[in-house]
Formats: sequence, C-alpha cells, structure tokens
Amino acid sequence: MSSTPVIGVLALQGDVREHFAALAAAGAETRTVRRPEELAEVAGLVIPGGESTTISKLALAFGLMEPLRARVRAGLPVYGSCAGMIMLADKILDPRAGQETVGGIDMIVRRNAFGRQNESFEAPLEVRGVEGGPVEGVFIRAPWVESAGARAETLASYDGHPVAVRQDALLATSFHPELTGDHRVHALFVDMVRDAAV
Repeated sequence: MSSTPVIGVLALQGDVREHFAALAAAGAETRTVRRPEELAEVAGLVIPGGESTTISKLALAFGLMEPLRARVRAGLPVYGSCAGMIMLADKILDPRAGQETVGGIDMIVRRNAFGRQNESFEAPLEVRGVEGGPVEGVFIRAPWVESAGARAETLASYDGHPVAVRQDALLATSFHPELTGDHRVHALFVDMVRDAAV
C-alpha cells in the first residue's frame, strides 16, 4: 500500500474544501466523490459536516446510499464530522421524515443536541489516540452520542456526552477539526486508512 492513500470526500454538501486541505496536510491524496464509480476508486472516505437531512437525500438521489452501505460493511474506513457522524450512526433519535443513514457505528445520535447555529462554541478536548495535547473542538449545531454499543469506543466526551467515537475502521466526531488548522484528527484517520489496506 502506498504511504499516500487515496481518500475521497463525499462532495454532496458541506465543508468539502476544508477536509481536502486537512487530508492533504495529513499525507493523503484527495478525490471528490459524488457517484458510485468515484466511491469505488478510494481507499477511505470522509463525510463532511453540513446538513445531515440534505446529505441523506442527495446520497439517495445520486444512487450512493446502497454502495456506501456495502463498502462500509466491507470495511471501508470512513470518517464523519458533525453531519457525517449522524450519517455513520445506526440510529438517529429524532430523524426528519425520510432521513436515512449509512450506519456502521453502533450508536444512537441526537441531531442539533448542542443547540442552534447561534449557540456554536469551541472547547478543548482530550481525544484518545491523538498525541500532543487537547484538540480544539468546534461545535456548530453539533450532534452528540446519546448511547453507544459495546463495540463503539468513545475517544472524547464533552459535558458527559461522547463527541468522538471509533468502531473498527469508522471514526466520527461531533466537532469540526477541519476548521481549526490542527490536522491531528485527520492524521489519525489517514493512519486508519493505511492500516486497513495492509
């Protein structure tokens, strides 16, 4: 496996450019993923923040939902931030009508759990597996994990709620590390992609 893995960013909606920059800084080659054939060409995938209902509807419209689920079941490493965390949850506590998830992480998430846009905030977080001191967590209309199964490992919590979770090759955060200039969470994911391909 090349030490420069090819990682796609699901480019249906959300902060795609910021993830491209963070992944490149962490040593990955990046690709845009909007179609099933583009998904087939990547060794890992990021599902960015945005609006989870919109991402869900667009994934269905673009014919990506079933291929995404199949690749997750087959072990594709995927990292989801904010709305991406919701997309990786097996269950949403308060879904919008018709909202679906890719699933893969045995957790139940609550949308907008930390409040509306004007209640956004930042907080330092100790993230297991990330060396070098706290990560600055940027929370924007962020979800939290209401409950997680035994296979889902909590990597960070805030105010008593898990906000970073890993299960096998899947990683999810409530917060947006791509907005901070600190690429350590993306570096952790790039290492997960490298490990999965060995």
